[in-house]
Amino acid sequence: MQHGPAVRRRKLGAELRALRAGSGLTSGEAARLLGWHQSKVSRIETGTSGVKPADVERLLDAYGVEAPELRQLLVVLAGSEGNGRHHWWHAYRGVLPPAYRDFISLESGASRMRTLETSVVPGLLQTPDYARAVTRAAVDGLEESKLDALVEVRLARQDVLRSDPPLRLSAVLDEAVLRREVGGPEVMARQLGRLREAAILPQVRLQVLPFAAGAHIGVTGPFVIFSFPNTTDLDVVVLDHLTSSLYLERKEDLQAYTEAFNALQFHALSPEDSLDYIAGIADGA
Repeated sequence: MQHGPAVRRRKLGAELRALRAGSGLTSGEAARLLGWHQSKVSRIETGTSGVKPADVERLLDAYGVEAPELRQLLVVLAGSEGNGRHHWWHAYRGVLPPAYRDFISLESGASRMRTLETSVVPGLLQTPDYARAVTRAAVDGLEESKLDALVEVRLARQDVLRSDPPLRLSAVLDEAVLRREVGGPEVMARQLGRLREAAILPQVRLQVLPFAAGAHIGVTGPFVIFSFPNTTDLDVVVLDHLTSSLYLERKEDLQAYTEAFNALQFHALSPEDSLDYIAGIADGA
């Protein structure tokens, strides 16, 4: 269990090590090709030191890696400006804690996101008013300008659902998410309407876990599983805490949370029934 930056360095290093081995080069040979010391390549591959995006590009060139999606992902993990789409949040670094920036970076590079939410609507599906109410409640005494900025970030994150290709989002929502009146009746009514709109998008699979399902494996708290294109080695589980996020990337952890999410989907209502359930709550049924 590690914090975000350490996980990102380790995963990037492991992927670069695998690509080097696949190209038939030793770490010493790779270093000589680039005019580096062999120790630099070793530190990068073990994740003990960071690596500049430009150096990642050079390594990928040396290893003959041409797949654009894989190259882009590894550059993003290195903290690159990429093509500009992935690091828009740098403009907000004055108000975003490092853990949140790292979460957004992973979210922007992921191809799939599976999430269990037990208290609030997922950030990618929040309306502006709901996002404002949640943020105000979560951060006591927040200045209005910072509140505005954090809401802007929340809404900008939603672009991943409209990108090409879009992020594929699978969300299981505990019924408490739908019943908790955040921001007042009108705000909540619009939010439920937004969920109904999102539920019919082809890239979104939304399921409700009703109170009638009883105790379930998700009672221990919400979690997110990020998956990435072209490789499963970079998948990561994110657990949110009050002051930080924890990242789980061991194969055993990934398997356990994947099985847990599959079980939650099995016990939840189908996407079609979930849509009707949300509509019933919205209509006061």
